[in-house]
Amino acid sequence: MVGDVLTPEQRSYCMSQIKGKNTKPEVALRKALWGLGYRYRIRNRLPGKPDLVFISLRTVVFIDGCFWHKCPDHFVQPKTRAQFWLDKINGNVARDQRNNEVLRSEGWKVVRIWEHEIKESLESAVGCVVAVLKKQGGDF
Repeated sequence: MVGDVLTPEQRSYCMSQIKGKNTKPEVALRKALWGLGYRYRIRNRLPGKPDLVFISLRTVVFIDGCFWHKCPDHFVQPKTRAQFWLDKINGNVARDQRNNEVLRSEGWKVVRIWEHEIKESLESAVGCVVAVLKKQGGDF
């Protein structure tokens, strides 16, 4: 196993700079939906802490990072501490599935969008969310 090229302090700092909220893809999707007249909440206590919550339509949206949630198209397994990262990321995926099940059992419609989908085509990602919202009765 190859050791980390950074000191523990440097690695800690790098990891602390990874954003979990208000990422560029998340903000872009929020602004686009808001511009279309869709109103949502971003602070919530629902399982998994969805990025967007449309309360009246019982719909939640998660924007999943390709690395942290193991995107089938873009995930690249780390070369250092591979087992540690694989265990952590597989745990994230399992937690996502559990949260989906809990939310669905409570009557929520769950939408998951990969960050790369927003980066590649914001319009397409917005269209996906809007289609679900319209099915839930959200005509604007």
